[in-house]
Amino acid sequence: QVQLVESGGGLVQAGGSLRLSCAATGNGFRNYVRGWFRQAPGKEREFVAAFNKGGGSIDYADSVKGRFTISRDEAKNMLYLQMNSLQSEDTAIYYCAAGRPPWGLRGKDSLYIYWGQGTQVTVSS
Repeated sequence: QVQLVESGGGLVQAGGSLRLSCAATGNGFRNYVRGWFRQAPGKEREFVAAFNKGGGSIDYADSVKGRFTISRDEAKNMLYLQMNSLQSEDTAIYYCAAGRPPWGLRGKDSLYIYWGQGTQVTVSS
């Protein structure tokens, strides 16, 4: 069992930055594919970024490449998402997730087992 709690969301002006954190408790967090998803109002949840098991591979959605950076602290069981150059289109609830999807299906949210409660990010233009 893994429990996930996100923090760090808030209101920021366009062009600004935020750093989201995800604290994991339970066993074996590093043995899962760990990622961030987001859901904007009226839209489906979408993939943002993920590490594979062990953290050797990373992937980003095209919409955030070059602006967002996913990182981790294995010793602290933490996952982070540094978000720079935020745009109004980034407004969404951001979720931390862990699961065992095949790496080729890392963007499929239904394959993730554990989810945090989400943290709201609002970007004002």
